[in-house]
Amino acid sequence: MTREELTQHIIGKFGGRVIHLEAGKYDPLFEIKAEDIVDICRQLKEDPYLSFDYLANLGGVDTTEHFEVVYNLASVFKKLRVDLKVILPYDRAEIDSVIEVWPSANWYERELWELYGINVRNHPNLTRFLLPDDWDQGYPMRKDWDAPDFIRMPER
Repeated sequence: MTREELTQHIIGKFGGRVIHLEAGKYDPLFEIKAEDIVDICRQLKEDPYLSFDYLANLGGVDTTEHFEVVYNLASVFKKLRVDLKVILPYDRAEIDSVIEVWPSANWYERELWELYGINVRNHPNLTRFLLPDDWDQGYPMRKDWDAPDFIRMPER
């Protein structure tokens, strides 16, 4: 399946629930709403034409205006890849867990919560694993976070 065929299949399957973004350099990139993440991911995995059986990565982005959560999906058998992006408000950012679709999301979602402060609803074990258990100094991956004894250089 070509990149264009994959893009058209996903647009045809989900209609207005996905927005194709031209920013994907190698793999098709779609923006979706937070409330659709679990359903769309489940359908991408269960669709026999696609079979996205592998969550290759899940990461956060702080744009200073909002957060983005990016899902990199792959179909090992079909040799396909696709990326999904969800935009979340900076205040009270929340997204549903996709652990029921891909159990490997566990670590990625915990990292998202721990380092960005994005709440992952329905996650069965949202506990720290990178920072100390008693960490109370903010979220280190946010652009507005200053490490103790760190002086941020002014932008030029």
